[in-house]
Amino acid sequence: MSDTNLWILGGFQTDFARNFTREGKEFSDLTSEVVEGTLADAGIPATEVDVIHVGNAFGELFTGQGQLGSMPATVHDELWNLPASRHEAACASGGIAMLSAAADLRAGNYDVALVLGIELEKTVSGDQAAGYLGAAAWIGHEGETATFMWPFMFSEIAEEYDRRYGLDEVNLHRIAQVNFGNGRRNPNAQTRGWDVPDLVAFGSDDSVNPVIDGRTRRFDCSQVTDGGAGVVIVTDGWLREHPTARPKARLLGWGHRAVGLGLEQKLRRAADSPYVLPHLKQTIDDAFGRAKITLDGLDGLETHDCFTMSEYVAIDHLGLTGPGESWKAIENGDIELGGSLPINPSGGLIGGGHPVGASGVRMVLDAAKQVSGTAGDYQVEGARTFATLNFGGSTATAVSFVVGAADS
Repeated sequence: MSDTNLWILGGFQTDFARNFTREGKEFSDLTSEVVEGTLADAGIPATEVDVIHVGNAFGELFTGQGQLGSMPATVHDELWNLPASRHEAACASGGIAMLSAAADLRAGNYDVALVLGIELEKTVSGDQAAGYLGAAAWIGHEGETATFMWPFMFSEIAEEYDRRYGLDEVNLHRIAQVNFGNGRRNPNAQTRGWDVPDLVAFGSDDSVNPVIDGRTRRFDCSQVTDGGAGVVIVTDGWLREHPTARPKARLLGWGHRAVGLGLEQKLRRAADSPYVLPHLKQTIDDAFGRAKITLDGLDGLETHDCFTMSEYVAIDHLGLTGPGESWKAIENGDIELGGSLPINPSGGLIGGGHPVGASGVRMVLDAAKQVSGTAGDYQVEGARTFATLNFGGSTATAVSFVVGAADS
């Protein structure tokens, strides 16, 4: 990425269909499971870890628990006395934890980073959860008329697309159908056992797919999820000292942009841009530039489909189509497994689940699985280069990574 190559040694994800509250478990249990699973997959003991970065967005609201940077040491004695930090950037919390770990290693401060994303959201009702998640908006300045903050906000983005380019909502239903279908292939996906209707045929039927807020319907939404994911990242120097280690993937490039909280601010500033959210395109372009690739060199994308509209945005901002023409890639089947650029083969946030602070880490883990040929039933054939796009709020914080095969 900069002066040193960074390598993903291994990683772990919990089953996102679980309900930790019903199991009588708390953050300490989740953290312990993710730490142990991640270190086991990486094939290293905890004593090899130099630094810990934890992504978590809403721990205080959902559980009353803060100071989660210290939770790994709380549950694992061998992580005691290590530098550790908790990172919050709403849904991009995991991405920011990844960036921070990578920066630590690139700077030469450490050689081995343990990165965790953890979130518990099933401690309250769905309506209350939606209210807590609304804290990532510009409180008191937007969404005052919303029934549910984020379905409303991404409905507003849909309205902007419709105003600029036109928007056929059947293409949003197609995104949902693809992601739920991919989720059925993923043994850790929250919705793998769900009975989802034919959304292309019935996605606009209020009795099948009711309106949540504005233009956002039930199956346009990602899930309220308990879960965690982790990866171990190491430097060239560590690999030289451990010649038998076999990393799963290499971090090739990264992008990171942040703008104001308010959606209206973003749309106003982008009024003269062909892109609705140009900072997203800049984030992706930064990652591609650092990785020295173009879209033609990409085999797939794990993106932030908190709503179907957010994936619709990702498609044209990625450059798969021209601005406002995401529908072309959807109608052509380009985003499906077997298409020219599969998007969210894991099921994404809609099919796979969305424990908010973990999603950015989970995306990188899934990208590493793809380029190492270990994604199982949702493997993209021949994948060697995968990208991620993780964002928080109405895209206020955006993070992108490019992940390559270990021999790339």
